[in-house]
Amino acid sequence: MSLLLNQTKFFVFTGLFLLATNLFAQNPNFYIYLCFGQSNMEGQGAIESQDSTVNNRFKVFQAIDCPNLNRTKETWYAALPPTCQCYSKLSPADYFGRTMVENLPDSITIGIINVAIGGCDIRIFDKDIYQDYDSTYAESWFTTKVEAYEWNPYQYLINLARLAQKDGVIKGILLHQGETNTGQALWPSYVKKIYNDMLTNLSLNAESVPLLAGEVLSAEGSCCSSMNPIINTLPDTIPTAYVISSRGCAGQDYAHFDSEGYRTLGRRYAIQMLSLIGIKTNYAEPEKSSEGKN
Repeated sequence: MSLLLNQTKFFVFTGLFLLATNLFAQNPNFYIYLCFGQSNMEGQGAIESQDSTVNNRFKVFQAIDCPNLNRTKETWYAALPPTCQCYSKLSPADYFGRTMVENLPDSITIGIINVAIGGCDIRIFDKDIYQDYDSTYAESWFTTKVEAYEWNPYQYLINLARLAQKDGVIKGILLHQGETNTGQALWPSYVKKIYNDMLTNLSLNAESVPLLAGEVLSAEGSCCSSMNPIINTLPDTIPTAYVISSRGCAGQDYAHFDSEGYRTLGRRYAIQMLSLIGIKTNYAEPEKSSEGKN
């Protein structure tokens, strides 16, 4: 009987110790943001000299093994671009993080996790029907990217996020997607399901984890600017969603922003996120046009 009692005490003590260790390991001042979408969230902007240094308080949780970058997946690194795939480029996530650390106390560290796939339909991130969209394009440029996320980008992102939650606290979700779904009025409902699934699977609540969704390229001659009015209805479907304007962001082609466009868009994501916690920035915006609500 005494042996059983001692064993019980040992297991209880061990469980409490492990729980306490986990709690103390999680840093409440480490703010983590999940990023997902298609090619603009991957990043297609040229990485220039001004992008080659970064504050060490801005981290990226490496999503895949990248020998060319000397990075191993599931490891935190200083967030030098590329912050998505091994050969992606500058992304709005880059200047989101940089702007966040510039405007937060030195005690706060910012981390991002970026899982994005050029050309994807938003429903590839729907955990129930993703298999219908993991071969939207038969070309290897697409399927190779999906394969890198083990053919299930949603679950891959969730698995990374669960690991990252041991280190910090998820504070928001950033989305840039819509080009492939241009004209689809049901897009906000697709996003709502994915967002709600993320909150449920990661034990998060919407009030403390807002969703920020960026407009697609709106410059003259762009392929998909007609999607922006649909994107701008997202807050009607998700009360904790906020739309980030692409107004004035230049493009390098018909679908992708140029480097400065990514920097501006990334700053806007950060300005919105900072405003939600009561922090104003000095970043000057051009006068607001009538292209849609922000």
